[in-house]
Amino acid sequence: MKIHHGNLDYRIDALKRTKIVATVGPATMSFEMIKELIHQGANAIRLNFSHGTHQSHRQSIDWVRRASQELDKPVAIIQDLQGPKIRLGEIIDNKFLVKKGDSLSLTYGITHDGGNNLPIQYDLSQKVKVGERLYMFDGKIRSTVQKIDGQTITVEIENDGMLMSKKGLNLPDTDFSGDVVTPKDYADIDFGVENDIDFVALSFVQTSDDIEVLRGYLAAKGSSAHVIAKIETKRAIADEELGKIVTSSDAVMVARGDLAVEVGAELVPAVQRKIISLCQQHAKISIVATQMMSSMVDNPEPTRAEVSDVSTAVMFGADAVMLSDETANGSYPIETIKSMKRVILHTQEYVPTVSTDIPMNNDKITTAICTAAVALAKQTHADALVVETRSGATAQNVSAHRPYRPLFSVTSDKRVAQQLALLYANKSFGNTQPTST
Repeated sequence: MKIHHGNLDYRIDALKRTKIVATVGPATMSFEMIKELIHQGANAIRLNFSHGTHQSHRQSIDWVRRASQELDKPVAIIQDLQGPKIRLGEIIDNKFLVKKGDSLSLTYGITHDGGNNLPIQYDLSQKVKVGERLYMFDGKIRSTVQKIDGQTITVEIENDGMLMSKKGLNLPDTDFSGDVVTPKDYADIDFGVENDIDFVALSFVQTSDDIEVLRGYLAAKGSSAHVIAKIETKRAIADEELGKIVTSSDAVMVARGDLAVEVGAELVPAVQRKIISLCQQHAKISIVATQMMSSMVDNPEPTRAEVSDVSTAVMFGADAVMLSDETANGSYPIETIKSMKRVILHTQEYVPTVSTDIPMNNDKITTAICTAAVALAKQTHADALVVETRSGATAQNVSAHRPYRPLFSVTSDKRVAQQLALLYANKSFGNTQPTST
């Protein structure tokens, strides 16, 4: 069966339920590449504000909107904020060897002189405590804080290895609450509000209060952008916090890279499933991110483990899976999109997705109607569900049930149509409804 809209026909069996987020970077910084990413299956474009300039991001936004219009396909734009820049500074020769038992100093704002006092780009002396763990270079170097003296902290190195300039620091025991949105982030948010951003992703979320600070700032600016909470800290996954963060957000991203360093890689699969489940329960969008097809940065085919990783996210009912370096810096960005789409379509065809939790909503009438609609569609073998929605809430409630057939959401609000582009099983349309052929 086909669904007809405008000048396009959509085959129902070719519509993927789990959506794809693609990150734009040097490898895809042209209109032709961005249009091809979207044409081949990207439903959202992520702009990483840890890199690039406002000028380059504005150009990317213009290209995405132009491609979206030409392809007649709503596309969400995600502004991913940098957050606290907890990194090493410039190291002489970009290389510093450390050994187990070494005493290493880290000082905010200094210039490296070749010795064992390294510069850092964030004043950790105001946050850390003696005895807390400090991991460097994606967890490759582990240490423990021994002393704090002014803006210098001293750590004891726990394993041999090498450090390089500007590599990230992870502090799983340190409380950064109240300091998550930085002055740079506020300037970037202002830019995003003025330049048609659909989602703002907040890095290093600690508590639901961080979400409320961002949401309040967006509201004061008159923005209707939705908030994505990036889960990548130990505190955020605590039982007393995670549920609050999910309910306070519009979407939740499982940022598995930093999360693995913070809590241990063995915990990440369970946390991932828990977050997907909570998002279904509260009708929020779930995004699984980091190294989903990282081997395709350099190779034209994914590994079997990566295929299994993507397939597992689809089986659990994730709304979206995200590509980072694969499309930003990789040698095969278009091939990666195609490969990920094939995995999604094959998985949804042969492995039925079962909702990991029962959606709930304070509006019992809406919940009952959506639940009944999904059940009726299944019992009558309907080809699709069609939802008229102004804010997107009804479509999100239906989607939370993880329907087996496609969901077509019709809205008069262009912004809502773009935000719903990330929603599981959903295909967004503007003012006119799709018709079957």
